[in-house]
Amino acid sequence: MTATASPKPDVIVIGGGLHGCSAALHLSMRGVRVLVLEKDHVARHASGVNAGGVRQLGRHVAEVPLSVASMALWHGIRDLVDDDCGFESHGQIKVAESEAELATSHARVAELNALGFTHEEVVGRDELRSLVPAIADHCVGALVSRGDGAAIPFRTTFAFRRKAIALGARFQEGGTVTRLSRKNGLWTVETADGARFEAPVVVNAAGAWADRIAAQVGEPVPLEVIAPMLMITARVAPFIKPVVGATGRTLSFKQFPNGTVLIGGGLLGRAVRDENRTELDFSQVSVNARTVWDLFPCMRGATIVRAWAGIEARMPDQIPVIGPSGTEPDLYHSFGFSAHGFQLGPIVGRITADLITGGSTDLPIAPFRVGRFAA
Repeated sequence: MTATASPKPDVIVIGGGLHGCSAALHLSMRGVRVLVLEKDHVARHASGVNAGGVRQLGRHVAEVPLSVASMALWHGIRDLVDDDCGFESHGQIKVAESEAELATSHARVAELNALGFTHEEVVGRDELRSLVPAIADHCVGALVSRGDGAAIPFRTTFAFRRKAIALGARFQEGGTVTRLSRKNGLWTVETADGARFEAPVVVNAAGAWADRIAAQVGEPVPLEVIAPMLMITARVAPFIKPVVGATGRTLSFKQFPNGTVLIGGGLLGRAVRDENRTELDFSQVSVNARTVWDLFPCMRGATIVRAWAGIEARMPDQIPVIGPSGTEPDLYHSFGFSAHGFQLGPIVGRITADLITGGSTDLPIAPFRVGRFAA
């Protein structure tokens, strides 16, 4: 059957995660008619269950210009989506447990300063304890980005969806895209339930399934499906405001206003993408717990009440695919954010809209081209 929605869309976005919703919003803000196709429901996978880190701190240098631009949008997020998304900016910190790790932090700041970026700084033992009084005594300093913070992923993704809908975007959920083809300047997108949709432009924001879309247009990519794990504790008395990571270990640690503490950082379970499920690796969960035990003695009596994992896409070089297809006109990619794409959501949607409506963007996206894997 053929879908009979009216008016017909100018752009079809495949994928209802944050990046798909952000692209839909920014296009709708420019008067573009958008249809978002989501195989499950909006925010079902990584966009709804990640740690919610809103960080510039520690990013690959290729991502830094985008991250800085996105942070400006985060600090005005209510103006963009009519919801503060639970965003709080108390900074993010990467703790150094040795002088060698602190030296690594100094080198990082020097590298960024040479590129013209000043948002990261190194602090010593005393300033670290001023920022995080509960940190273990052996920690010697930290790398800090004071404008960073955290938000609530599920709430954020739905805020982008709501605002896009208010501006005219449409969402079709529950149909997996199975075929993508182009003829006479028009894309046809077919779904597993037999529906067909047409538009001049397509955006591939399909997350951990995006490689299958790319392969249909002759752009196979070495996407790895991963399952970053998180756990949360029972409520404890408030003791920390910034989000804390570690220089030499995997950690993302933050306390919510209700007292619960979220612990993650990217240690992996097992993803079974064709069954929409994940399996926890409790040996890795225990590694995260040991890190918290070592860095926050006050947490040693805390109770873990739940753990989970989302399905995400990781690229070999740990940076995403953003930009136009190299094989087909009027096709744009936005995927592979490698477990750190949440903060980039607002700006990458704007970049995608720039490319579609104006043919270029003012931010450097060459490192993210899909063709970098062709060799």
